[in-house]
Amino acid sequence: MNLRIDAGTARIEAAPPSFGQALRFWLLLGCISFGGPAGQIAIMHNELVDKRRWIEGEPFLRALNFCMLLPGPEAMQLATWLGWRLHGVRGGIAAGVLFVLPAALLMGVLSWAYLTWQSLPLMNGVVFGLQAAVLGIIVHAAQRIGGRVLSTTFAVALAVVALVAISLRVPFPLLLAGAAVAGWMAWKHRPQWLPRAEAPATSHATLPQARAWHAIRMALACLLAWWLPLLALGAWLGRDSTAFAMSVFFSKTALFTLGGAYAVLPYVATQAVEVQGWLTPAQMMTGLGLAETTPGPLILVLEFVGFAGSWQHPDLSLPLASGVLGAAVSVWATFLPSFLFVLTAAPWIEHIGRWPRANAVLAAVTSAVVGVIAHLAFWFGWRLLAAQEWRAAVLAVLIAAFVYAGLTRWRWSVAAIVPAAGLAGAVAQALIPIAA
Repeated sequence: MNLRIDAGTARIEAAPPSFGQALRFWLLLGCISFGGPAGQIAIMHNELVDKRRWIEGEPFLRALNFCMLLPGPEAMQLATWLGWRLHGVRGGIAAGVLFVLPAALLMGVLSWAYLTWQSLPLMNGVVFGLQAAVLGIIVHAAQRIGGRVLSTTFAVALAVVALVAISLRVPFPLLLAGAAVAGWMAWKHRPQWLPRAEAPATSHATLPQARAWHAIRMALACLLAWWLPLLALGAWLGRDSTAFAMSVFFSKTALFTLGGAYAVLPYVATQAVEVQGWLTPAQMMTGLGLAETTPGPLILVLEFVGFAGSWQHPDLSLPLASGVLGAAVSVWATFLPSFLFVLTAAPWIEHIGRWPRANAVLAAVTSAVVGVIAHLAFWFGWRLLAAQEWRAAVLAVLIAAFVYAGLTRWRWSVAAIVPAAGLAGAVAQALIPIAA
């Protein structure tokens, strides 16, 4: 490793990597980024800040703060900014694409395998185990996030209001907007209602001079890249086609994923299952289980929705071709907005991440998200257990409880425990009836 010594601080820093070195790292990261956002961010901090020393810790944390304020997968957005910091726009694009690409390819294969063999009894048992595991994972997510953010009465009240509101079918965007306004007002009038945040460290790192015209050009380029292919798709297949309807739906969803993938899943489940009828509740749960077993962002569950929905409501002559098209549309519409947000704001990100009012809004939205995740657990749990014969329902509860305990007490890896639950379901299929 090439090293350089900063005489002013007497600190040894690594020389900037070549583009090829960075490219190899981003590809490796895309293949090993298990563990959800926390695990993915930990890997990047360990590799880029502690081991390789390609970036300092303070800019890393401030960029993370900003990415948490954005809709979309914060770990992928952080990787995009880090790539931009190292090698400009081409580095940001390479980092963001490679963070998602390996997992997206794997999710496509898993979606095809499920839809091809879903009628087999063995697959029915595996799916049952995956669905039960998902229930335990969601309960664990609610407990973990709630334990971190519900530290004040105001935060608890926001979570309860969000739970009631989402149960009453209040539109998800309106719910997020209400939480954001509540956080803003609390910061302005009752700051003691909000969790106390540590004052961000100051940094003397120099940033490239940002020009407004450059940001405008980048925003226009990203908007054209996002929407031109989707509009061309509508012109080709028609505005009433499944693929075009999905392109609009997933584009809207990408703007509402504040607070992580679990926050937007109730909205996705309601629209994709109950409104559009693209897939069943059981298939939605299966898709989440598959997404938990792959590297990359959990929001890749939307790729499964796109694949399964287009497979079952095809626009093309072959279901497989329609499924691949639906998967591609979902990935494109879900992740292109992240490049728009990050690459446009990249030169300012270190400063924006220190805004106290923005962090207050994020705290309020995250508190509301806890209530949304709790509703998601009820939604999935009811649809799983109500469809089962009583012995299968008891087994589902046991598997979910075992998964929850494994994640909470023994810190097991999600990538290991979800396939194990699928295997348990396959064994159970040979012993007791499991509803399809």
